[in-house]
Amino acid sequence: MKQFSSFYGMIRSIQDFSTGGNEEMTGCYKIISVINSEGTQVNFVVSPTTYFLDHVMVQIGDMVTGFYDVNAPVPFIYPPQYQAIAMAKDTPNQNVKVDFFDSQLVSRDGQLKLNISIYTPILLPNNQAFTLNPSNRNLLVVYGPSTFSIPAQTPPYKIVVMC
Repeated sequence: MKQFSSFYGMIRSIQDFSTGGNEEMTGCYKIISVINSEGTQVNFVVSPTTYFLDHVMVQIGDMVTGFYDVNAPVPFIYPPQYQAIAMAKDTPNQNVKVDFFDSQLVSRDGQLKLNISIYTPILLPNNQAFTLNPSNRNLLVVYGPSTFSIPAQTPPYKIVVMC
């Protein structure tokens, strides 16, 4: 089961990443180096299946959050190199969380509860409608203000079901 974590910072560089030997895949993978305000750097391997929130194109200098599976194998190198599951460009008044949400729509870490309305768009990564109940799934949630309770409660702006 996936367990998500994130890293927030500024894009320092974007480079092509060779997957080794497969000519067809040349240029399809990227390494995005992100550095936070404390000087810590993380490299994200971005594949054709990495979901970019709102399908935005990122560039050097953008503030982003990269989401990855902490249980996935990671090479023992510095800076750490994670396979990016999703990337979100920083947008004012918008928060993004990727996590497993249970039957009550509470995140696995217990920090966020979703209050979905009939107006909340629930989508697949390809921007098509998801028509089932989003509970008990890995979700990317875009939201704004939330309560100060634990868990914080929010009506999400958008939900993407990470199938």
